[in-house]
Amino acid sequence: MVIAKEKETEILRLYHGEKWPVGTIAGQLGLHHTTVQRVLGQAGVDPKVVAPRPSMVDPFVPFIVEQLGKYPSLRSSRLFVMIKERGYPGGPDHLRRVIGRLRPKKPAEAFQRLRTLPGEQAQVDWAHFGKLAVGRALRPLWAFVMVLSYSRRIFLRFFPGAGMPFFVRGHVEAFADFGGIPRVLLYDNLKSAVVERHGDAIRFHPTLLALSAHYRFEPRPVAVARGNEKGRVERAIRYVREAFFEARSYADLGDLNRQAAEWTSSAALDRSWVEDRTRTVRQAFDDERSVLLRHPDTPFPAHERIEVEVGKTPYARFDLNDYSVPHDRTRRTLVVLADLDQVRIADGNEIVATHVRSWDRGQQIEQPEHIQRLVDEKRRAREHRGLDRLARAARSSQAFLRVVAERGDNIGSAIARLLHLLDAVGAAELEEALVEVLERDAIHVGAVRQVLDRRRSERSMPPPVSIPVTRGQHADLVVTPHSLATYDALKKDSTPCPT
Repeated sequence: MVIAKEKETEILRLYHGEKWPVGTIAGQLGLHHTTVQRVLGQAGVDPKVVAPRPSMVDPFVPFIVEQLGKYPSLRSSRLFVMIKERGYPGGPDHLRRVIGRLRPKKPAEAFQRLRTLPGEQAQVDWAHFGKLAVGRALRPLWAFVMVLSYSRRIFLRFFPGAGMPFFVRGHVEAFADFGGIPRVLLYDNLKSAVVERHGDAIRFHPTLLALSAHYRFEPRPVAVARGNEKGRVERAIRYVREAFFEARSYADLGDLNRQAAEWTSSAALDRSWVEDRTRTVRQAFDDERSVLLRHPDTPFPAHERIEVEVGKTPYARFDLNDYSVPHDRTRRTLVVLADLDQVRIADGNEIVATHVRSWDRGQQIEQPEHIQRLVDEKRRAREHRGLDRLARAARSSQAFLRVVAERGDNIGSAIARLLHLLDAVGAAELEEALVEVLERDAIHVGAVRQVLDRRRSERSMPPPVSIPVTRGQHADLVVTPHSLATYDALKKDSTPCPT
């Protein structure tokens, strides 16, 4: 039992000054006699031991000690069942306290302070900082932290996730910020670093191995349950939480990272160096900078790469959003290459679309030219379908439209107006009107309409009116009406019935 320092002082005063026995002190202060004995023993006093009262657990103490000697981590609940089967009549609470006193104590482990040479090592870890709201999306906010073990310089970058693409990008940006690469990078057993581990047998993530081969550093995981081996990065994360992130406001992820870069290059760099309080981290880093490994000629590719299936609509789905692609790239597999700012979509070796990345969700990010090309293509398709329908209904329409096109008039408008007349008067009347305007060399849709009006007026019929109908699967069907002259002839030849 842990007691306050004031009560320990009172125990010593009553024992030495007032000559109270242990039992009296325990009774008056509301403590167990063993607590009083412990306090006196720590002060160098060997008080007369109070004879404890007999306990029902006493006959089972040798058995308990024997079992704890064989199995030091054996739980109290299991020992209770074992001695209960051997006749223990009491309950588990008192037994739990007895076992706590009898259980062998693990000796305290001392740790040697780890020192590293300049440029030798850096430590890497992720830290979770809550959620990031972007429009309708709520994304996790993670901080990638790398600390140079000698100078304690911190690299800090926030990401909307802790996936492998962000892990790689954090390394690439950290090396660029340091101006070089440490020889050893120390990791906790992160999924991004260690895929599988059995004791000392470790299988690293293949992307991490490719990254380390590119930059010539050694990836090294710490031993299991040995957090002291990466204490520098853990203290750095605590320092980031307390000195930078707490009570900080920011507009978006970019603003937060701009503030983080400013902080790590100013306040965090000008703090006292732990190895020599008369110097700063900036001064220690100046000593370390020159011995870091040099950068390779080209940086490691730090973008996300994912294959996407484009369906009937010209959009590629990536990270909760749809990005437009040219309409001729539908129904095929494309590749998305994305970083924090940009989304590029490739078809083989050709980049077919480039967009600003959206961290919202459910958005359609479009390039106007993609949509316009699709609209133009659909318009041309409708014109071709209308042209085919006119050709089937009225053969003279081809000659009529050829003259319209040669004259430079709007062919699409002419087709649409002729289709309206076709729906209003039928194929036969339209063909007759087209023949007449071609013979008269009056090649205008207005002339066709005038001929139709005149002919219908001569037959005492109203002007043609186009009735809009719902376009379905039979929208392009052309019905050519039969001539009614046969029925007129039958009427004239019929003999009147006798009265």
